[in-house]
Amino acid sequence: MTKQGLAIALTAVVVGLFVLGASPLFIVDVTQNAIVVQLGKPVRNITEPGLYAKVPFVQEVTYFDKRLLDYDSSAQDVITQDKKTLLLDNFAKWKIIDPLKVYQNFQSQRGALQRLHDIIYSELRVELGRHELLEIVSSSRADIMRVVSKRANEKASVYGIEILDVRIKRADLPEQNEKAVFARMQAERERQAKQYRAEGAEEAQKIRSEAEKDREIILAQAYKESEELRGSGDAKAFRIYADAYRQDQKFFEFTRSMEAYRATFKDNNKTMLILSPDSEFLRYLKQR
Repeated sequence: MTKQGLAIALTAVVVGLFVLGASPLFIVDVTQNAIVVQLGKPVRNITEPGLYAKVPFVQEVTYFDKRLLDYDSSAQDVITQDKKTLLLDNFAKWKIIDPLKVYQNFQSQRGALQRLHDIIYSELRVELGRHELLEIVSSSRADIMRVVSKRANEKASVYGIEILDVRIKRADLPEQNEKAVFARMQAERERQAKQYRAEGAEEAQKIRSEAEKDREIILAQAYKESEELRGSGDAKAFRIYADAYRQDQKFFEFTRSMEAYRATFKDNNKTMLILSPDSEFLRYLKQR
């Protein structure tokens, strides 16, 4: 066969292989690693991008992503230390660091993802089972997830997988438990409200008692001072009367009688007086 005929024959073989989907060439993208497998055994581990050749029908190529990957699980039940059931939805960041190990263990990236799911869910159940519900949903969640991420990565590294971070996306109570939990929360809030109202009423009573005591003290003090002032005023008035009496006895008697008349004969005074014309009380009203 001439060289020209040989070239034509080779060209025909290559075209035929392309038509049958058995190209001897394959491309490894910059985002990929590739494992060349011959008769079920890996023979080449390709980590650099480029154009490569393989033996058609004998060798196959399995690709693995070298980028940082997302893992997002469906919601699953987890039981806490205080026997509460949580419907947990979590996600993780992971990557394939040894594609050869991954192929040897799982033959594909999909198989590695399933194993990843088992590892993360197992570690979540173990760690969350050591904590109560309140710690998981509030105070200790970040610390719990750091422990889960570390332990899950230790187990996954055996298979050529690195787990960088595991997080809880959502933690809900199962629907059948929500009403009971809400009822307990409502009862607890009502108990606290009653306690606050009772403490408020007790404090109000103390304040009222203190105010009443202060009021009585102030009134007593005011009465004492008023009596002292009245006594002092009466004493002063008596001294003035005494001085006036000593200066002019008749004039003093006259002014005192006028004051008595004024008080007795007021227009609104309904008192009836029956007195003798010779009464001493009327002596200044008699005609002279």
